[in-house]
Amino acid sequence: TITIPSGATIVNSGTATGFGGGLVLQVLNFLTDTETVVTTDTYTDTGLTLDITPASTSNKVLVFADCCGVGKQTNTTKARLKLLRDTTVIVDDFAKEAGSDNTTGPNKIGSVSTTYLDSPSSTSALTYKVQLMSADDNALAQMGASGAKSTITLMEISG
Repeated sequence: TITIPSGATIVNSGTATGFGGGLVLQVLNFLTDTETVVTTDTYTDTGLTLDITPASTSNKVLVFADCCGVGKQTNTTKARLKLLRDTTVIVDDFAKEAGSDNTTGPNKIGSVSTTYLDSPSSTSALTYKVQLMSADDNALAQMGASGAKSTITLMEISG
């Protein structure tokens, strides 16, 4: 154990190891204002997609997805969103029941977000994406209405 007094400076001319993880290694961001409109109960890509290649299998990926301009057409429609890594669902239905307001007309839900710390155990290129579907009565559900800007941010965190 070495105690470093307050105000002291340590200079390292070698490699420092054993300090644990948690360093941010890379930050990637993608913004889109493309509108996605669906009328089926099948999940559809929204275009909110971003790739990252982790440097080590022990590293994690912190994912922030902010989906704006989300809306639905009828009182029974629900706009549902999910987050995937490649083909693996990592956050299922993070807009669960969005738009279930028992009104008879359209409902602009606004922004729906999720944050997830993923442990992909990979050094291959990974694709994170958001998909949208219209649940219950197959009426219109949307993301990106009126030019609303949605973002996805990926942060690689050292393991």
